[in-house]
Amino acid sequence: MVIPMVKITISLEEEILQFLDQLAQGNRSAYINSLLAQQRRQAIKAEMIAALLKDAEDQEYLAEIELWDRVAGDGIDASK
Repeated sequence: MVIPMVKITISLEEEILQFLDQLAQGNRSAYINSLLAQQRRQAIKAEMIAALLKDAEDQEYLAEIELWDRVAGDGIDASK
C-alpha cells in the first residue's frame, strides 16, 4: 500500500536542524514521519486507556456488559 505524501515547509531553529540532521541519517522526512507516527500511537493509546478507565467507573455500562456476557454464554451454537 502506497501512502500519499504531502510536501510542507517548516521553520526550525538552527540547533534543532543540526540535531535533526545528526539523527535522521540523511532522510529528514522519514525520521520526522517516524517520530510523529510514534507520538500518534502514544496519543491514541492514552485516549484508549482513558476511555477504558472511564468505562470501568460507569456502573450503568458495567451492568449492561454483564447482561451481554450472560446472553453470550446462553448455549446457542452459531455453527449449526
